[in-house]
Amino acid sequence: MNRKSMALLAAVATLPLALSGTVAAAQPSGSAAAASAACSYTPAVPADNFKGIPVFDAKQAAKPYSATLRTTQGAITFKALTDKAPCTTFSFRFLAERDYFDRSHCHRLTTQRIFVLQCGDPTGTGSGGPGYSFPDENLEGATYPAGTVAMANAGPNTNGSQFFFVWKDTKLSPAYTPFGRVTAGLDVLQRIAAAGEDDQNNPGDGFPNLPVNIRHVAITKR
Repeated sequence: MNRKSMALLAAVATLPLALSGTVAAAQPSGSAAAASAACSYTPAVPADNFKGIPVFDAKQAAKPYSATLRTTQGAITFKALTDKAPCTTFSFRFLAERDYFDRSHCHRLTTQRIFVLQCGDPTGTGSGGPGYSFPDENLEGATYPAGTVAMANAGPNTNGSQFFFVWKDTKLSPAYTPFGRVTAGLDVLQRIAAAGEDDQNNPGDGFPNLPVNIRHVAITKR
């Protein structure tokens, strides 16, 4: 089974094949305060590069930050939406500060129908996860313009470590938690996309031709 097949068939934390057609119905999340109150991290498999399970702290989660992914194709920086997706941004910071994403690579690029670069799996197969899952947030009225950073999933409330960058305005059902906005490096994403992907049997969805290896994710508190 090739990398692409594993990415599409994985049962954990991956954008499902349904993205090119029918997408699972969204579960509206309500206000950020309600999401914060409901935030919990549940043990789940797999537990790749396990760093522990975060314990949500609302005060810490509210603190704004930016994240910079230093990759082999250039730096990509996004502002975390801590006020709208506190559970998600708290998890991302927890993993980044423990070097979870270091030496991983972005394993999926889509160039037809939807326009995303998917990252966050330390196994590079599309089936990896951090050892826990958590609920969806910030879905009511969610849209996915270029520069959106959102969680990949395998259905409602199955968020883990995998996420995606939207490099071109994309229409998706509001089923993927938006938790960041690219502030620098959109040109890097577009250059990666312009080089295409490697799947010759099903063009438009495969491994990026320009390898995107994540060297480090730096968190800058604001």
